Amino acid sequence: MEPWTKPAYEWHLEEFMRKHRGKVRMNTPCAELEPAEWETLQKAIRLFFADVETKKYKVHVRVFLSRYRGYTQCPACSGSRLREEALNVRAGGRTIAEVVRLNIAQAYEFFDSLSLEPEQAAVAGKLLVEIRQRLKFLNDVGLEYLTLDRLSSTLSGGEAQRIQLATCLGSRLVGATYVLDEPSIGLHSRDTARLIGILEELRDLGNTILVVEHDADVMRSADHIVDIGPGAGELGGQVIFQGPLAQMLNGKRDGSLTARYLRGELRASLKTERRKTSPRKKLVFHGCRVHNLKGIDVEIPLGVMTAVTGVSGSGKSTLVHDVIYHTLASRYRRDLSKAREPEAEEAGAGATERRTCARVTGAELIRDLVLVDQSPIGRTPRSNPVTYTKAFDPIRELFASTPDADRRGYTAGHFSFNIAGGRCETCQGDGTVTVEMQFLADVELVCEECKGTRYKQSILDIRYHGLNIHEVLQLTIREALSFFAGQNKIVSRLKPLAEVGLGYLRLGQSATTLSGGEAQRVKLASYLTQSSSQGVLYIFDEPTTGLHFDDIAKLLDAFDRLINNGASVLVIEHNLEVIRHADWLIDLGPEGGDGGGEIVVAGTPEQVAACARSHTGRFLRNLRQV
Repeated sequence: MEPWTKPAYEWHLEEFMRKHRGKVRMNTPCAELEPAEWETLQKAIRLFFADVETKKYKVHVRVFLSRYRGYTQCPACSGSRLREEALNVRAGGRTIAEVVRLNIAQAYEFFDSLSLEPEQAAVAGKLLVEIRQRLKFLNDVGLEYLTLDRLSSTLSGGEAQRIQLATCLGSRLVGATYVLDEPSIGLHSRDTARLIGILEELRDLGNTILVVEHDADVMRSADHIVDIGPGAGELGGQVIFQGPLAQMLNGKRDGSLTARYLRGELRASLKTERRKTSPRKKLVFHGCRVHNLKGIDVEIPLGVMTAVTGVSGSGKSTLVHDVIYHTLASRYRRDLSKAREPEAEEAGAGATERRTCARVTGAELIRDLVLVDQSPIGRTPRSNPVTYTKAFDPIRELFASTPDADRRGYTAGHFSFNIAGGRCETCQGDGTVTVEMQFLADVELVCEECKGTRYKQSILDIRYHGLNIHEVLQLTIREALSFFAGQNKIVSRLKPLAEVGLGYLRLGQSATTLSGGEAQRVKLASYLTQSSSQGVLYIFDEPTTGLHFDDIAKLLDAFDRLINNGASVLVIEHNLEVIRHADWLIDLGPEGGDGGGEIVVAGTPEQVAACARSHTGRFLRNLRQV
């Protein structure tokens, strides 16, 4: 009890120990207390804060209370949300609160074995059939580990999509068209097989299933494939192939890059040797205990690529985000998502950090911590890849150094659309004007003053090699590398964008139009421009989301460059090519939910493939035979 360690409240600890000696083990962590012991401690805590609140007219007491306020279980209903009268009704010996605390597999077993009296069956017989059917569909799509009372806000995108699939299957519609955008996101290879079974069942009912997908297993299960390409951006937009899979695999000269990967002519990972791990260079998180993690000790070797694997719901995101990331971030007093308000920090406000592991060793080996996710790189039209990677600074300096700009007294600031000077003041450098509609959604129109160029006409008169600043921003990254050949400061910042597969993006393309995968690769490219990444730990959460096989190959090359530059890379991943490429694997499971939260095996991909208990190992063995 952290509050009882304060000098003013130490007497509460002494009183608790005196009153409850023999009832509560005083030298045992809270997580290991028996339910009765934990209830006794909670009651004492509530009484303590009730006593403190009687003095909250004092400023320092209100500040003290603010440090420990948060959401907790309601003591009156024990989290059931229902009154006592509703909890007196039972079915099969259980209340509704007890039933919704079951996971889907347990609930399905409960309702499947539930028998009703004849008069009860006349009233609830059809309801029981519907409940069993819906629970069966949820169980079939691999969500057996979710509890019925799980908040929808805590579900991953893949879990939410599978719940919608189960709902569609339960509706038993015929003649409908289902459009799915990468339904395999967040799914382990074992769960992908279940997903394919569900899609085939929907198809067999008489429905049409249209899927946008990069997963090889889903492609191989499709009846008809439409391959778009041949490249990305302006190099794409053509139908390269359409027809059954067998025809695609036999078409040796159809120009389909996808077919070459499916045939095995190309591989995303060609790695044959593993980087050796050092026992002196590793992070160790002892006693990781949050959500379904069962007090595990996790070792992360540094200077290599480590992948956290396991079936959906096994605890991967909990381990990486809630334990590793937040433990390291709080250790260095860094909040990497948003800065704390100075006033709040001075007042001591803010909740106390929840400890998700007993201790961590080796953290002094980490100089910096970077979480590279798929959040947008900017939320305004003025944010774009060239500003994010700092390539716009030398481009503006280059325009300011031209003879015409020098004669007019223009500086690099005049070529920025973020500050006043050379930008169009009508649209504030956005290129568009937002028209607010009183009863409809706002409408964005091209600025009539600058015609979407973002700059004043006098700025657009300045040209470098025949192009003005607006025309330069309309170049693709691939075109810009040729245009600025010889300008090393610019090329060095743009080249990593092309290397991670974003050569088709335009320099000035608005960040609001980038997909999550594109935004993540823009961030990755910005880190590749750094001269040294020594001591930096990069964390990626499913970086292959939305990526083609060829893009994954480029992504893995970028990871290798970061590691060769002195960094350590930690990824959560289901893609088998990325898993095989890793130097070290931490496989969680063996199942999801309560059946997970343990380390099944940790080691090289070869060691994981040899583990009979690991689902990941089973699919790795099959991959090695391909």
